[in-house]
Amino acid sequence: MAKTALIIGSTGLVGSQLLQQLLASSSYSQVVSLSRRQLDFSHPKLISHVIDFENLTHHVELFKGDVFFSCLGTTLKQAGSVAAQRKVDFEYQFICAQMAANNAVPHYCLVSSSGASAHSMSRYLKIKGELEQQVKQLGFSRLSILQPSLLVGERSELRIAEKLGEVVLPLLTRFGIFKRYRPITGEQVANKLLRVSIEQQQATGYYVLDELFE
Repeated sequence: MAKTALIIGSTGLVGSQLLQQLLASSSYSQVVSLSRRQLDFSHPKLISHVIDFENLTHHVELFKGDVFFSCLGTTLKQAGSVAAQRKVDFEYQFICAQMAANNAVPHYCLVSSSGASAHSMSRYLKIKGELEQQVKQLGFSRLSILQPSLLVGERSELRIAEKLGEVVLPLLTRFGIFKRYRPITGEQVANKLLRVSIEQQQATGYYVLDELFE
């Protein structure tokens, strides 16, 4: 039976790719996008809601479906401060996950990051690790966590460090054990998200590094 997908972060690098793949998939009859701004296209299967992330609990009734995809994310530069980045990368996502769990959404799919750890010295990886740790406690029947390395692809804004990484990392990761750390496109991550949302049988699935390349 076809499912209903919920997605936050549908305008980002991974989320925008996932949205298109979900709309094209026969496994999903309805796709609900929850975003801060209106999408610039329509589709017979798409329901687009503009929500206020500062008042997420006002939208609790929208977090209902079969699979919830969390593709939200930001950078320190975009956010403007560590506190603002944490609000997007942890607080918003955790509140959304809580509401989905409370509404009995059975499957939660999270785009995290390679190296994510609640004990990391990196502020970014620590935030990602803390989110992973907390969503495990919410009682989803199935949980899928993807930990991609550097994400490459077309973005709406220029990120100098990532552009440099797109040039340097492919050279460093061409051979040997470092090959599994090579950069990955948003389309590849979205494809893996779609597949695990359909195929994963175990309660918790972690997908890291070379496991994402198919």
